Amino acid sequence: MPILPPAQIAVVLGSGLGQFADALTNPQYLPYSQITGFPVSTVEGHAGQFVHGFINQTPVLLMQGRVHRYEGYTPAEVVFPIRMLKSWGIEKLILTNAAGGINENFKAGDLMLISDHLNLTGDNPLIGPNDSKLGPRFFDMSDAYSKKMLDLAKSIEPNLKEGVYAGMLGPCYETVAEVRMLKMLGADAVGMSTVFETIAARHLGMEVLGISCICNQAAGISKSKLTHEEVVLASENASKKFEDLLIRLIESC
Repeated sequence: MPILPPAQIAVVLGSGLGQFADALTNPQYLPYSQITGFPVSTVEGHAGQFVHGFINQTPVLLMQGRVHRYEGYTPAEVVFPIRMLKSWGIEKLILTNAAGGINENFKAGDLMLISDHLNLTGDNPLIGPNDSKLGPRFFDMSDAYSKKMLDLAKSIEPNLKEGVYAGMLGPCYETVAEVRMLKMLGADAVGMSTVFETIAARHLGMEVLGISCICNQAAGISKSKLTHEEVVLASENASKKFEDLLIRLIESC
């Protein structure tokens, strides 16, 4: 398997956000398909490759696309890439996603820092025997998202939204009743990724920052039908704002 140069920070790029890779200098590419046993994404908007490069002088490793539980992968397979990142020396992880807005103060194109999450998938990537070399059997999740990295992001862009991300299994979008439930539970945004990756990363002792691109209003709030094409387009339209934030974050980490 080809070996990528070292880095200490990695970014997982969600639906429609993969073009951030164009901001890197001296990029090197490693398609997931070239790694034996590596899960390969089947979703539009996920290129399916690692990209190593530099933001100014800072080395960074990108995952241009991820896999999801709804594609038929097990939770352990979904987080296999996170464990690989840790084995490559990554200590700080920025997880990004496209999400539906539940908070009615959010609009399409907003970026939301994830302050906490609700794992409503009914599953967990740590179920089964625990490998103590990866992390402890039981561990605290009260600091799932690094306060230090949250504060850094807010110091860079004080106008960023902040809220709770609800992770659902997918692949269908939520019903109107489910969105009402999520709102009652305190969710500000909803999506189909990120929570498994956060759990695995914290188990490994990595620092995690989560950023949702609000791509549409959720069912019952939105007056139109929800489509994946709308999600990808909204992510791409927000890409400049997203790129500026990520560049400044990576430079400051």
